[in-house]
Amino acid sequence: MQVNDPSVSVFKGYGLSREAEQYLSSHGLKNAIYSIDASNVRDDLFGKVVACPFRHPNSSKDKVTGKNPLEKRPLDVVGSASFPINPQQKHAKLDFLQVPPVSSYCSSCIIEFDGASKGNPGPAGAGAVLRTADGSMVFRLREGVGTATNNVAEYRGAILGLKYALQKGFKHIRVQGDSKLVCMQVQGLWRTKVQNMAELCKVAKELKDQFVTFEICHVERDLNTEADAQANLGIHLKSGEIQVECDIPKA
Repeated sequence: MQVNDPSVSVFKGYGLSREAEQYLSSHGLKNAIYSIDASNVRDDLFGKVVACPFRHPNSSKDKVTGKNPLEKRPLDVVGSASFPINPQQKHAKLDFLQVPPVSSYCSSCIIEFDGASKGNPGPAGAGAVLRTADGSMVFRLREGVGTATNNVAEYRGAILGLKYALQKGFKHIRVQGDSKLVCMQVQGLWRTKVQNMAELCKVAKELKDQFVTFEICHVERDLNTEADAQANLGIHLKSGEIQVECDIPKA
């Protein structure tokens, strides 16, 4: 379509639907390509014209009430991704991204869990180790479980780690432990036949669903020694008592 006017000459390509072509033909326009200028425009050319309301977007200077659907995402949602900057763009204005220290915006962590029971059932403890994916921090947790079986203590270790990860704001989680039962049941690959185990499994699944990404895998015992050490320390704590240690590895 070509639009001519004393002050403007514009070409616009547009494919018409069959209905549109029929409508135009019924009003005297019978070709696929038309040349129209101001002298061709009549009041009845396209029938009744209805104004289409148009709303300009809010200016950045306007005062906006309510929740803005384009509200900037918080840094913790951005995660631990890096943002390389082209030297040619070093003068670009970045008014929304202020990169904080690594430990405050890393949203990924690895959780190692374990449980211990002296007697099975007997005095039991749960343990978990959280490592930030960037290696900036390590959290060691232990909890007294009271009298329980080893399987219950293992579940309590996994739940202990998941709860703490949520509390610290982690979004992307990789869990590992030497309890194949816990790993398989949380993934829904094994059935839970015992009532108290089913309840613990339900709690673990509800926690995992709160993360953006989640994976859990079974590892051999010799790869889970730190979580095992925390679980054995938990045996000496009162039921429900939790202790947390935080290490910041030296650079």
